[in-house]
Amino acid sequence: MHFVVCIKQVPEKNDVKINPETNTLMREGVESIVNPFDAYAIEESVRLKERMGGKVTAITMGPPQAEAVLREAISVGVDEGILISDRAFAGSDTYATSYTLAQAIKKLDDVDVILCGKQASDGDTAQVGPGIATHLDLPQITYVRKIEEIEEGRIVGERLLETGYEVIESSLPCLLTVVKEINEPRLPSLKGKMAAKRAEIPVWTAESMECDPTYLGLDGSPTKVDTIFTPPPRGGGEILTGDADEIVPQLIEKLKELVVGAAS
Repeated sequence: MHFVVCIKQVPEKNDVKINPETNTLMREGVESIVNPFDAYAIEESVRLKERMGGKVTAITMGPPQAEAVLREAISVGVDEGILISDRAFAGSDTYATSYTLAQAIKKLDDVDVILCGKQASDGDTAQVGPGIATHLDLPQITYVRKIEEIEEGRIVGERLLETGYEVIESSLPCLLTVVKEINEPRLPSLKGKMAAKRAEIPVWTAESMECDPTYLGLDGSPTKVDTIFTPPPRGGGEILTGDADEIVPQLIEKLKELVVGAAS
C-alpha cells in the first residue's frame, strides 16, 4: 500500500513577525520544527506501513529550508520525501495550499491513504487536510484517534468528538487527519539518521505539477488576513489579605461593583 503524509515546517517560537504589507508570517531568522500534530501523522503512516507493507511518501510545501522536516520524517521510517517549492506559492491561504498539495498527490502512483496532522500550530485552521480531500474528491475522516481496521479498499477509524468518539468506515483511497491521542511518535535511530542524511529530496514546482496559476499563492487565495494584532495585556488582579471573616465582605462588595459596572 502507498501512504502519503503531508507535513509542514512551522516556527518553533511564538515571537514571529508579520509582514505588514501582506499580513503573512515572516519566517526568516526563526528556528523551525515539524508541526507538532504532523509528528503523529508521520508516526501513524510508518506504523501502517509496518502493519500492511508498502511505502510512505512525505510531502511538504515551503521554501528550500523546509527540506529539513522531510529528512526528519525519513529518519523515523518514511521512505521518501518530496519538497514542493516555488515562489509562485508564496502567501498561499488554506485553499491555495490544499490545491497545491493535491496537485502533488495526483503525480504519485496508487495512493491508498493520505495522512495529515489535525492542524498546524502557526495557523490553527484545521482546513488544509479536508481541503486536500475536497480537491481530490476523496472521502475523509477527521480527528482520528485510532485506526481499528485497514485492508484493501477499506478502513475503519475512531473519530474523536467533544463528548466521546464515533466509529467511521470509509472506502480507500481516503484522507485522515489525526490527533495526538493516536500514538506516541518514536525517536530516530542512528540508521534512520544516516538514511535521512543520504536521501535525495526532489523539488517539485508549479510547472512540474501542472498547477493552474489562478489558484496559487497570494493572488490565488480567496481569503486574506485583514488585520493581525497583539491583544492588550491584562491588568493585574487585586489580592485580598486577611482572615475569612474580613475577606468575604470585601469580596462580596467587589463582586457587586463588577456586576453593576458590567450592567451599566
